[in-house]
Amino acid sequence: MSLRQLQRLFEIDAYAFGVNVKGLSHEDSMVQPPAGGNCLNWVAAHIVASRGAILDLLGEAQVWDTDRNDRFKRGSRPVLDTKDSLPFDSIVADFRRSQERIQAGLARLSDEELLEKRGDDTVADKLHFLQFHEAYHIGQAGLLRRMAGKECAIP
Repeated sequence: MSLRQLQRLFEIDAYAFGVNVKGLSHEDSMVQPPAGGNCLNWVAAHIVASRGAILDLLGEAQVWDTDRNDRFKRGSRPVLDTKDSLPFDSIVADFRRSQERIQAGLARLSDEELLEKRGDDTVADKLHFLQFHEAYHIGQAGLLRRMAGKECAIP
């Protein structure tokens, strides 16, 4: 997969995230799935926190500090009430800030840097996995939007 294809996938993720959260209130983000899982407030925060690894790979500044990233890492406790949540509009704004940084980092990345080894994988391998990971959660955001009583954003 080329660098341009990777850039396009992150653009698609940003579009899908944006339309899935458009018009949602903080209260909408707190709707709990009926059979377990996490509310949209946690899922959106998890996406932003996970983007920290992407920003690291691209040599870009983190959007959140380590404590906030850790709060929303895989396996962290769910957000069950407003006192434990983040303001939803601030999560969405931080997603947008992370997107700007991802775009800047990818624009600077060379094909050679994409093929650099980081542990057992290349930078490209890691970025592809992380892009898939966030696309998975952006799909969950679409379902959580529907649970909040909103129309499907991507028919």
